[in-house]
Amino acid sequence: MNHLPVLPVLVPLVTGAVLLLLERRHRISIQRFWAWIGMAALLVVSLMLFMQVQREDMLVYLLGDWPAKLGITLMVDRLSALMVLTTTLLAIPCLLYACAGWDKRALHFHALFQMQLAGLNGAFLTGDLFNLFVFFEVMLIASYGLLLSGARGARIKAGMHYVVFNIAASVAFLMALGLLYGMLGTLNMTEMAARIAVAPPERTMLIHAGAGLLLLVFCAKAALLPLYLWLPEAYARAPAAVAALFAVMTKVGLYAILRVYTLMFGDTAGPMANFAWDWLLPTGAVTIVLAALGVIGAPRLRIGVAYLVLLSAGTLFVAFSLANAGAISAGLYYLAHSVFVSAALFLLADIIQRHRGNNGDYLMPIAAMPNKTLPAALFLVAAVSIAGLPPLSGFIGKLQLLNSVPESQTAWIWAVILGSSLMTIIGLSRSGTRLFWRIDPAPSGAAAQAPALRRSEIGATVLLLGYGVAMTVFASPVLRYTDATAAQLLDVDTYIQTLRETAPQIREPSP
Repeated sequence: MNHLPVLPVLVPLVTGAVLLLLERRHRISIQRFWAWIGMAALLVVSLMLFMQVQREDMLVYLLGDWPAKLGITLMVDRLSALMVLTTTLLAIPCLLYACAGWDKRALHFHALFQMQLAGLNGAFLTGDLFNLFVFFEVMLIASYGLLLSGARGARIKAGMHYVVFNIAASVAFLMALGLLYGMLGTLNMTEMAARIAVAPPERTMLIHAGAGLLLLVFCAKAALLPLYLWLPEAYARAPAAVAALFAVMTKVGLYAILRVYTLMFGDTAGPMANFAWDWLLPTGAVTIVLAALGVIGAPRLRIGVAYLVLLSAGTLFVAFSLANAGAISAGLYYLAHSVFVSAALFLLADIIQRHRGNNGDYLMPIAAMPNKTLPAALFLVAAVSIAGLPPLSGFIGKLQLLNSVPESQTAWIWAVILGSSLMTIIGLSRSGTRLFWRIDPAPSGAAAQAPALRRSEIGATVLLLGYGVAMTVFASPVLRYTDATAAQLLDVDTYIQTLRETAPQIREPSP
């Protein structure tokens, strides 16, 4: 149990290394077997970590246990455990869908899949900004391989845009780290928070500059306006299982903003307190509006789903920018909901695309669709959930958010959230009508010639939607957990004190 915090990173790293060794001499069935062994181990570890933080609130793990706190510090609190568990639960149906056959066509798929999980979990667990950068790069390099493996034509173009944009953001990340390290002498987040609060006035401007550059990088990762132009095409062109896993990628940037700017630039940061939220609230609202317009005007179902990912990111920016415990709690509930439902829609779009032949997932051609009953029913459940209609989890998340809006901002935030929900309903109604209702009758024998619905693909989609149903049925305990998470995030003094009591103190240099 003492080494539990490092296992969400170590398990997928070891699994990925084993899978890489197995690729040359073993069949795909052997790779799938070991991939599922690793996934089962990761699920067990994630559940144990989730239960452990409920008993102890916070775990600290020092890799190498260096006396001067050099190296990697892993901090596991309620937020980290929630994000790791959400990622693991998402990865299971993504892997199940890929094992229906797509993994045969992608070079090193299983190894890259595990490496991306290692990068995601490391980003959620690290307590050091430089190691956050390292885990970001592990995650991104694996995503480049997953997106571009076996790519042709439009996917190569969209993938190259994705790669170039993220490399530029990574360069800016390094510049921000260099500036902050020069001003504060550390990149450990808790130590940075303590030093920012007592920073001399002559360093305030440069610390502001470094924090602003860091905020720009995180907003680029989270696809906030105007840094979202790379996302719709990249996600729409990615293979279905990869696009579904990418549903959590934008949430890494949101997690980083929530973690860094509540801890380092919260109420205790003196003259630099809360400088990020005033900027993020209006830009998040504008992102919501533009994303909702994208859902209405999308020419393809998968592009519409990509804009739904953007809309959820904008909603989370608004929730976190309100910076009160109720809004953050609602945002965390909505985060898990949006990840699962968006991923389910990406998988559904792929199933629909194959069953419409040459018309794919384009919404304009009116085309026959054999065996449409089950996909149509799953699309209806997903659409109701993602639009925020009762009784599913999307409605609960948005209702909690609206109830947490301060009175002084109620009118315009309610208008943005409810207006975007209406636009989402219009866009999804348009898509569903053209795909399942206003269609030409299928010619005789078309149902027999249509590709069969694969059980693993339907099972993966149902599992993702089942997560949302479970969040609805068990909304009360989930919200109690997110309430406690929000309270822990905002209690910065306790957070800093816990690390300083657990970790060895920095030794003064010898004379």
